[in-house]
Amino acid sequence: MILPWTDHPGEFLVFRTAARRRALVLALAVLGTTSLAACTAGSGQDGNRPGTRAVADPATRPDLRRFYGQKLHWRPCGDFRCATLTVPRDYDRPGDGKTFALPVAKAATAVPGKRLGSLVLNPGGPGESGVRLLEDGVADDIGKGVRARFDIVSFDPRGVGGSKPALTCLADDRTGDEAHEAPLYPRTDAERADVLSDARATAAACRRASGPLLPHVGTDDAARDMDVLRAALGERRLTYVGWSYGTSLGTSYAEQFPRRVRAMVLDGAVDPSLDWRQRVLNQSTGFRDAVEEYADSCADVVGEACPGTTPGEIRALVDRLLDRTRREPLPVDGSGEGLDAAGLVSALSLSMYTPEAQWEGLSEALRAADGGDGTKLAALAAGDEDATDTDTDADTDAGPAASEGPTDDVPEDNGDAALMAVDCLDVPHPRGAQAYWDALAPADKAAGVYGTSGVTSELVCEDWPTGARRPHRVHAPGVPPVLVVGTTGDPATPYQEAVSLARQFPGGMLLSFEAPGHTGYGRDACVDEKVEEYLVSLTKVRPGTRCAP
Repeated sequence: MILPWTDHPGEFLVFRTAARRRALVLALAVLGTTSLAACTAGSGQDGNRPGTRAVADPATRPDLRRFYGQKLHWRPCGDFRCATLTVPRDYDRPGDGKTFALPVAKAATAVPGKRLGSLVLNPGGPGESGVRLLEDGVADDIGKGVRARFDIVSFDPRGVGGSKPALTCLADDRTGDEAHEAPLYPRTDAERADVLSDARATAAACRRASGPLLPHVGTDDAARDMDVLRAALGERRLTYVGWSYGTSLGTSYAEQFPRRVRAMVLDGAVDPSLDWRQRVLNQSTGFRDAVEEYADSCADVVGEACPGTTPGEIRALVDRLLDRTRREPLPVDGSGEGLDAAGLVSALSLSMYTPEAQWEGLSEALRAADGGDGTKLAALAAGDEDATDTDTDADTDAGPAASEGPTDDVPEDNGDAALMAVDCLDVPHPRGAQAYWDALAPADKAAGVYGTSGVTSELVCEDWPTGARRPHRVHAPGVPPVLVVGTTGDPATPYQEAVSLARQFPGGMLLSFEAPGHTGYGRDACVDEKVEEYLVSLTKVRPGTRCAP
C-alpha cells in the first residue's frame, strides 16, 4: 500500500495536504494508491461500462432523485463556505435509509460575470480530507486566472475525515507484548507467522470497529458521490483536478460518467490495468530509485547539509544505518522503543515526495542518526512536518465543516483506516498467505527492502472484505480529452503509469514534468501554466510536451 499522497504526503511547496504527515504502515505502506483506479464491475451505473447496456441516467432514477435533487445549504466557516452532501450508503438500495453525510467546503473565488463554474479537487490518499485541503490554503495557491473563473470546491469522501459515519480501525485490543516487530524481509516460518498474525489482527480490528461500512467505501461509490456533488453544485459537467489517488477517483468518474466531464486533470497517475503485485513492484522500485537519486543529487539540492560529501558516502551511511537498526533500534528521545529498520525505511520513503522541501531535513536526521540519535528520523517516520521544516497544520482549528465529522471513537485523521479499506476493497488480493511469500524474493530482487516491505504491507488485505473490481484498461467512450500529468522521478506514482493512463483515455494528453518528487501541479510554473490554460480554456497540450524546473 504505497501512500498516494499529494499529499495525497510530502510537502509540496504549494499544495500542502495532510497526507504527507502519515507514516507508512510497517515500513512502507506503499500501495494504497496504486490499486485504486480499476472500475470494471459494480452496481448499474450509466451504461458506459464494458459489457453493460445503456440504462437510465441516475439523476432521473426515482430512487436516487432525492439525492440528485438536493440543494447545498452553504454557511460561513472561517474563510470558506461549508455545506453537507447526503449520499446513499448503498447505491443498490438507496431507499433503505442508510446514508453518508459528507462535508463540502468552497472558496468562492470566481469573479461575477467571469464565472465558469466549480472546480472540484481531491487531494489523494485514499483517506485525505478535501475540507482540510482547503484549510491548508490550496485555493490561495491556485493561479489567479483559474480562481477568477471557478469557485474552488472539495469534500471529504465517504468514510473519510468529517464523513458521518467515518471509518476507524482503533479497536485492536492486543497488548504491546502481543504485537510483533516487523522484519523488512520475513524469511523464517516464525517471522512469517508473526507478520501474518499482525496483519490479520489489524483486519479483525477494522471489521470490529467499521464492519458495516467496509463494503461501501470503494472508489466506484465515491465517484458516484462526486456526480451527486456535481448536480448539487448546479453544474452540467464536472471540472476536476485529482492528485495521486485522486487520479483513481477521476478515472472511475470518467468511466461511469464520461459525457459529464468538462475538464479533468489527473496528476500522479495510477494505472488501473495493473494487479496488486505489479503495483507493489512499480512503486517500491520508485521509492528505491528516489533514495538513489537523493544520494546522487543531494549536494545540488541542499548543499553542505548533505550527510556525506559524495553519493557513495551517502549510500554507505544509509546501508550502515539499515544494518545497525536491524540489529538494535536507535535511541529516540521520549520513547522506550527507539527507531527500528522499518522506521528508517519509512523516514526515507516519506522524505522523497518533495525533495526541495524535505531533503535538507532528511539529511540532518541521517547525520544525527549516524551519531547514534534516532529522534529526528523517528519524527520523519511519524510524518512530523516540523522535522523537515515544513508547515504544520496539526493545531489547525478544523472549523465548522470538520466538526460535523468523526464521533468520539473516530480519530480526526482516519486516513490509515481509509487507506486499508479502499485498497483492500478495490483491488483483488490473494486469499492465503503463500502468494505473498512467493512475491517476496522477486520484490527483494527488484527493490530490496522497499519491495519486501511493500509486499508484507499488503498482507492485511489477505483477510479483508473484497469487492468486484478487477484490473482493466480504461473504458470511457465519449469522454473529452483528459490531461494526465506525470513526474519522471515520482516515487509513489511512477511516471510509466502516467504514460500508460494517458494512452488509455481516448484523446488522452500527457504532460511530463522532468523532476524528482511526487506530482507536478503546484510545484512548477510551466506545469501550472499548461494545467490552468486547459482548465480555463480547454487548451490541449501537444504530444511530447515537457516541463523542467
